[in-house]
Amino acid sequence: MPNIKSAKKRVLVSKLQNEKNRAAKSALKTQLKKFDAALEVGGEAAKEAFNATNKAIDKAVAQGILHKNAAARKKSQVAGKLNSAQ
Repeated sequence: MPNIKSAKKRVLVSKLQNEKNRAAKSALKTQLKKFDAALEVGGEAAKEAFNATNKAIDKAVAQGILHKNAAARKKSQVAGKLNSAQ
């Protein structure tokens, strides 16, 4: 544990930010799994899950959780899965 007051604060702030980042990553992974499950059902559920997944990916980029190129790759993969399922 640091002795300097500002260093102590940075430890606390970084811990909170780490928890937020982990929660956001987990939520994104959960949404991707929900999309895969909706593909099994097919139909309108898959299209709604596709829209929700794209929105979640865009939010992750805005929060700084994902790099924009990684997000573009994930969105492309999700679109490819949707198109191949139809």
